[in-house]
Amino acid sequence: MSGWSFARMWEASADVVPDAPCLIQGERRLTWREVDRRADGVAAWLLGLGVSEQDKVAQYLYNRPEYLESMFASYKAGLVPVNTNYRYAEEELAYLWDNADAVAVVFQGEFVERIERLRSRLTKVKGWLWVDDGSGPCPEWAVPYEQVAVTAVAPRQRGPWDVDGDHLFMLYTGGTTGLPKGVMWRQDDVIMNSAALPDDRLPDEPDYDLVRSRIVGPGPVGLPACPLMHGTGVLTSQSALSRAGSVVLLTTRTYDPVELLDAIDRHKVNSVAIVGDAFANPMLRALDAEPDRWNLSSLGIMASSGVMWSEETKQGLLRHHPGMFLMDAFSSSEALGMGLSVSGGDQTVPTARFQLGENAAVIDDYGRFVQPGSGGIGMVGVGGRVPLGYYKDEEKSARTFRVIDGKRYSFPGDFATVEADGSITLLGRGSVCINTGGEKVFPEEVEEVLKTHPGVRDAVVVGVPDEKWGEAITALVEADPSAGVDEAQLTAHVRQRLAGFKSPKRVLFVDSIGRAPNGKVDYKRCKATAVERLAPVVG
Repeated sequence: MSGWSFARMWEASADVVPDAPCLIQGERRLTWREVDRRADGVAAWLLGLGVSEQDKVAQYLYNRPEYLESMFASYKAGLVPVNTNYRYAEEELAYLWDNADAVAVVFQGEFVERIERLRSRLTKVKGWLWVDDGSGPCPEWAVPYEQVAVTAVAPRQRGPWDVDGDHLFMLYTGGTTGLPKGVMWRQDDVIMNSAALPDDRLPDEPDYDLVRSRIVGPGPVGLPACPLMHGTGVLTSQSALSRAGSVVLLTTRTYDPVELLDAIDRHKVNSVAIVGDAFANPMLRALDAEPDRWNLSSLGIMASSGVMWSEETKQGLLRHHPGMFLMDAFSSSEALGMGLSVSGGDQTVPTARFQLGENAAVIDDYGRFVQPGSGGIGMVGVGGRVPLGYYKDEEKSARTFRVIDGKRYSFPGDFATVEADGSITLLGRGSVCINTGGEKVFPEEVEEVLKTHPGVRDAVVVGVPDEKWGEAITALVEADPSAGVDEAQLTAHVRQRLAGFKSPKRVLFVDSIGRAPNGKVDYKRCKATAVERLAPVVG
């Protein structure tokens, strides 16, 4: 056996605190014993499909206990859970599951009709596991999840290959062409990066008796306010479970700050994962409106990753609970631990200023390390425990994961300068990728859909700063004057073909996109144009 595995980590929790809460959502409460046994039932069903070691299991679910439970089952069976963005349109889903080589799909009942239109194309899928959400009956081509989960099987299900720290945790994220790419992490590396406390590190060699001896009672209570299908949500949840803790999930599918604050108060939550100001600002408004309604004393950490989190908002939250720490993690699916910004106590950190992580560095175009205070600009990379690469994409793997001075680094594409005190100031992505509400959107993908409309001659898509979304997708469109096309028609056209979050929030009509003779477009100029046109709205 090589390295730490999630299956054995979580089974250790079930051994020591079987009656402690593990997964909570609304009135539903599952203990560690129940989750462990139910995951064994699901693992047995997966193995019964005739799978091979490290086959992929797609999870097409909203935040609910079955998400983490089926992930546990996949780990037990030596398989790889694959996150699926539930906002994807049909073509995106078909691409993702085919690219991932998914052999099984755990899906919510709401998605039956969409899957039925795709099933004939997904020839690799051997089994469909239906999660009842009250939307309708189980289709004849699927098996009810609950039926499988409660089937009595021998505890600790395993494939002939057992479980191993080299087994994968795979996180699908946007790629340079807009198509999702699977980031391949060894479970051992994820556990050592994010599941162990900094002041209570695990040894390099797995010792599950040591893990059991460290569990003295129920662990921390974590609440991912963001989707489990994204890295921030699932990584923080896995961390809580690996410390014999519990995960509280919200019941509503759209973010409700009042429900979040109610859950923190009711379940004595210790840590919350959010996505920047899009989550924090509504929470602050709720607290300002009713400052005495919620008891937040149990909350020690509120963490965000993936988008900027303004210091003004952080300080507003700290006025309501000065005892907590607000952590802005500078990480990505490809690189954990690039940097950290912490506000709380007497610490105040400007927005976009981070302390470099233990294994992180800023490296310029010539492979030289940018020195503090030099004014040099480079790309942030992180070494140490990094992903193996992208699934089935050697070319992109070679561009992102590079060896500098004999050490392998991951470079997600963020540029920064290094200040004299060793902190870094982020300058932004080197690409034109738009980060809207924690989702990555690549302009080319939206542009191509816009240009399929008969009334559109040309289009460019940019991200405009926005209080709610971080960046709002904005399209500059050169239309055919005779077509009479309007903004609503074009946003609807995009929504028919892509996930809703990729649709422009605004469409601005221009006389000409102004491409260069080689066909390239100046995105910086286009963005400036959009910001200027929208100034009365966004500023």
